[in-house]
Amino acid sequence: MEQYNAAVWLLDRQLDQGHGDRTAYRVDGATISYADLQSEVWRAQNALRGLDVRRGERVALIVDDEAALPAWFLGCLRSGVVPVPLSTMLTAEELASIVADAGAGVVVVSARYGGLLPALATAAADLRDAVVLSGDSPGPGADHQLDLPVHRWPDIAEPSEAPVASTGPDSPAFWLYSSGTTGQPKGVMHRHASLQATAESYARAVLEIGPDDRCLSVAKLFFAYGLGNSLTFPLSVGASAVLNPRRPTPPDVLDLVRAEQPTLFFATPGFIAALVDTDPADDAFASVRCTVSAGEALPADLQRRFQGRFGHPVLDGIGTTEALHIFLSNTKGDEQPGTSGRPVPGYDARLVDEAGHEVTEPDTPAYLEVRGPSLATGYWCRDAATRAAFRGEWLTTGDVYRRSADGYWTFLGRNNDMIKAGGIWVSPAEVESVLVEHPDVLEAAVVGGRDRHGLEATVAFLVPRAGHEIDAEAIDAHCRERMAAFKRPRRIEVTDELPKTPTGKIRRFALRERLAAEAPPAPP
Repeated sequence: MEQYNAAVWLLDRQLDQGHGDRTAYRVDGATISYADLQSEVWRAQNALRGLDVRRGERVALIVDDEAALPAWFLGCLRSGVVPVPLSTMLTAEELASIVADAGAGVVVVSARYGGLLPALATAAADLRDAVVLSGDSPGPGADHQLDLPVHRWPDIAEPSEAPVASTGPDSPAFWLYSSGTTGQPKGVMHRHASLQATAESYARAVLEIGPDDRCLSVAKLFFAYGLGNSLTFPLSVGASAVLNPRRPTPPDVLDLVRAEQPTLFFATPGFIAALVDTDPADDAFASVRCTVSAGEALPADLQRRFQGRFGHPVLDGIGTTEALHIFLSNTKGDEQPGTSGRPVPGYDARLVDEAGHEVTEPDTPAYLEVRGPSLATGYWCRDAATRAAFRGEWLTTGDVYRRSADGYWTFLGRNNDMIKAGGIWVSPAEVESVLVEHPDVLEAAVVGGRDRHGLEATVAFLVPRAGHEIDAEAIDAHCRERMAAFKRPRRIEVTDELPKTPTGKIRRFALRERLAAEAPPAPP
């Protein structure tokens, strides 16, 4: 087997080239050099060995964007262990279900998530150790209360040099969890070679990233998008990234831009809209040479407004967790607002009809498929889903697109009822199941609608129980307690009945059409 390890390619290579003094990360005003990062990677590896974590075993990471996250992620890769970064936006129950599904033996948490450990210990039978990254105590309770040993980082290991596992390009590297049409998260399995593939395609060809760049990403490291923005891309060329451990808000991000002077800024359309709404100074992004947008389609008007206001290109594109990063993108000097641009070098895209036959006629709506060097190997323990999504070399994305005669690709919608709110997939069925738990709700249907910026948002149609009335504030409070914030409906519509087929299935397309007919015109 050819010897190859993604962590060695990303980090050790920079040290071998004498770049140990270069800045790898800036976090809350502190600087972490490449040499510092390597020491913490070794410390994570030594901790893994001390906890008897074996090659191929999964380690769940519920960690804010702090310096320890890239250290543990790369430390796992370097040891042949599979890191599974998880969303810090999820509830304890949602995270416990994923940790159990992954069969993780160890979980690593930021100090403020120590309160999750009882739920994780109860639900995840394979979990045998927990590591809390910082704080005065090792967790929310003593070991005997949790029946789970809890260790404080970095007390459990030294930063002495650790060996590299015997891995190859196709060895299992890391998993990222992505929700599917049923709302059940799926473990997307990636190889060691996948990270370098995205760096040598999108980062090199589209961003033209170099060692003097400084990256700032609104998307967190647990997203495929954020993982590339804040880890793969900067480390691949000896550049640096700014990490924000807090939940991003427009004022906080603007402060970071002002203080840290990034050259590459990564966001989602919803966040770009929120930034525009704050009316920042015209020179707020003076250091930025390029803004990247992904997660959902960026409305053409919003792209023009941001690009015109701040004087640098805005490159909108599309990627998926299964493809790891962006595979269709606008490029500098060739921005086509309202489109996803063209295929990124190294990737091929095609459109197929319902029978799987390729559609070549321009401007004909069809289903998007993609192939390229960073595609996942499949879903963990989801054979049917893997067979449906991965067809030979091609990934079926679930998106409907059209391709113009001159080669630009435009997103039209999805071939299922999934919603992408704020750049994150939301399952209508999952939200509906929470809504109907409320004592005032008889039936619920959740669809995606458009807000005043033209971005997708979750809308709930509710049928009240007899003798009951729907209080939107009470419904919102009910949802806040039971689901992650990005899943909550942003609009409540009360209706006497839901449109249904003769077999009783909800006609969600009819609800979407109703919303589209009521939608206000796009802002000037």
